[in-house]
Amino acid sequence: MPVKIPNNLPAIELLKKENIFVMNDLRADAQDIRPMRVLILNLMPLKISTETDFVRLLSNNPLQVEVEFLRLDTHTPKNTSEEHLEMFYKGFSEIKENFYDGMIITGAPVEMLKFEEVTYWNEITTIFEWARKHVTSTLYICWASQAALYHFYDVEKIPLTEKLFGVFKHTAIEKRDPLFRGFDDEFFIPHSRHTTMSRADLENSEEITILSESQEAGIAILSSRGGREFYLTGHSEYAPLTLHEEYTRDLERGLSLGIPQNYYTDNNPNNPPLVRWTSHANLLFNNWLNYFVYQETPFDLKDVQHLGEIKHHS
Repeated sequence: MPVKIPNNLPAIELLKKENIFVMNDLRADAQDIRPMRVLILNLMPLKISTETDFVRLLSNNPLQVEVEFLRLDTHTPKNTSEEHLEMFYKGFSEIKENFYDGMIITGAPVEMLKFEEVTYWNEITTIFEWARKHVTSTLYICWASQAALYHFYDVEKIPLTEKLFGVFKHTAIEKRDPLFRGFDDEFFIPHSRHTTMSRADLENSEEITILSESQEAGIAILSSRGGREFYLTGHSEYAPLTLHEEYTRDLERGLSLGIPQNYYTDNNPNNPPLVRWTSHANLLFNNWLNYFVYQETPFDLKDVQHLGEIKHHS
């Protein structure tokens, strides 16, 4: 089933070239189906590539998914034209009365700031609270996962001595969790971050469940409220060349940085990347959409605000 995205979004043509089935509003409206409504708060500087990454993953499942993009009212991105934002994004003030089946909040390039020093901290924490009453299940990605865990559970982030950068092997701690249905014993996730979180701090909260970790990258996937919220410290959504583009961009800026670990074939940056995370990325997003969004969402989306604590699936 295709994903429904706004007319003329640049991602449409990019994904068609990959033979990914997307449809615009006009065609989707002719189908007599209630789509899963997914809201994406895109905090990444390169909006179009991030849009494409998430639409690619959301499209690869049998459900019809209607995607809306959200921007902050209190922050103006520097790397995206105002025309693009006006055409394809809504401000929080425009959607705050709405209800959604799922929500994704991306990472942001503010990792080295204290949370309260982020200029849009008040607005984003308002959105975190809003999502608990207006969304069935929310995925927090990278910086957003740390920000949400700090806001809800007082978990502090910890600076790393050097950037965690590359593709790392992970295992599922909670193998029976529906999020990991169809997963192999080991799977790979890209990471690109300067901070981490203490396992002890996370274990101190009875409300947080650690689902997956890596010997090299640390804790990778957590959940709370029985799957109403997931926290992903890595970037399963990354396209094959994203880490390469980050690496070359950092080199051009004169930053002394090691090559992305376990990424290039034979660990040689002159070779193409060895892509080994996309199959599990697709499974991850499909399982989230199926077991924690579609299976749990009320028929009338307005009833999301009355959802109690959903018991964990067996």
